[in-house]
Amino acid sequence: MYLRTSPISNGQFSKYFRMINFSTFTLSNGLRVIVHTDKTTPLAVLNLIYDVGSRDENPEKTGFAHLFEHLMFGGSQHIEDYDGHLQNVGGENNAFTSPDVTNYYITVPSANIETAFWLESDRMLSLSFDPQVLEVQQKVVIEEFNQRYLNQPYGDAMLHLRPLTYKHHSYNWATIGKEISHIENATLEDVKDFFFSHYAPNNAVLVLAGHIEEEQAKLLTDKYFADIPSREIPVRNLATEPDNIEPRRQVLEAEVPLDAIYRSYLTVDRLSPDYFAIEMLSEIFGQGESSRLFQQLVKDKKLFNNLSAYHMGSTDRGMLVVSGKLNQGIALETAEAALDEAIAELVKNGVTADELQKAKNRQEAIFEFTNVEVLNRAINLAMSSLWGDPDLVNTDPEKMGAVTLEQINLVAANILQPHKANTLIYKAKKD
Repeated sequence: MYLRTSPISNGQFSKYFRMINFSTFTLSNGLRVIVHTDKTTPLAVLNLIYDVGSRDENPEKTGFAHLFEHLMFGGSQHIEDYDGHLQNVGGENNAFTSPDVTNYYITVPSANIETAFWLESDRMLSLSFDPQVLEVQQKVVIEEFNQRYLNQPYGDAMLHLRPLTYKHHSYNWATIGKEISHIENATLEDVKDFFFSHYAPNNAVLVLAGHIEEEQAKLLTDKYFADIPSREIPVRNLATEPDNIEPRRQVLEAEVPLDAIYRSYLTVDRLSPDYFAIEMLSEIFGQGESSRLFQQLVKDKKLFNNLSAYHMGSTDRGMLVVSGKLNQGIALETAEAALDEAIAELVKNGVTADELQKAKNRQEAIFEFTNVEVLNRAINLAMSSLWGDPDLVNTDPEKMGAVTLEQINLVAANILQPHKANTLIYKAKKD
């Protein structure tokens, strides 16, 4: 079991929360391995996370990390049909890409976990680099780019808001890439170079979770991964994004049903002491119908039909985003002035003790609910390991519970300054 009594010194979070027990070891080729045994489930999870995301791309060749999310399912050196073999043993798999990481996961009945080792190790060793596979996946990604980002109302918001927010750091572009041409023009040599520069045992963390013993995990990891050679990984040397010295603004006239406002503020990196204060701030200010923004500008003043705030946390400096669509007939100037007033009022008067406690209660519930699934525990362990310490999965609740009124109000006053705002306006085209 992974349920353990753990006292929280400040008393803000429940004294009972689910500790995730784990052990670790590292292969000679640099592969870091984490084992989390939970015999209450009949399933086993193999989660492999690579320390590569869109922030590691060449600015002239973006979207490659996301492209590889697709290419990795297109066949490896010795295995042409990845999905077929997995389906034959009752397994499921998927992946996701972010600005910081690329993550692949497999869930199988525990008796069939060796198949997952076989499949995942072979594509770490090498992809097939079949030109036809590249062509197919390029078309898939281009179609996704069109459908999700270009042909959907407001779908291109992050394609504009990120470069408005980040002028120096490579969070400047979305994971899909800057533009379709970067994917269209990707060559097989480009793909090979990107693979052998990032997809290596010494640039990855393997998490084995569920109904699997540590000794079994060690034997299978050694059998399938130990012989894969380490590779030379480019040194990451990313620019630090400084605070704005003046507000930034972009206005788009687009085929959208309603005028809209998107606004971002730079926040902090994932390991900052203020990270969870910003999480709480976004919760109080703009998440759900009880949030300040909803109550003031949607329910009471009826200026927006929806309005929210959310923290896009990242390994490096993230961003707090406020976004909303105006009600028909409301002038953009009126809505934006009201939004500015709501932000200024929050900065001036701060949040209340009741608001902070409510946010903590919700965050605690989210933490507990998320960790019910063994797959989520595996992913959280993998992410925490890349942030420097897998035990962050167990210490984060204490940090959330330790956020004080003074801290959250200081964070709000520092971040939500008018000169630090990046505002993207959508104006609906008139007939």
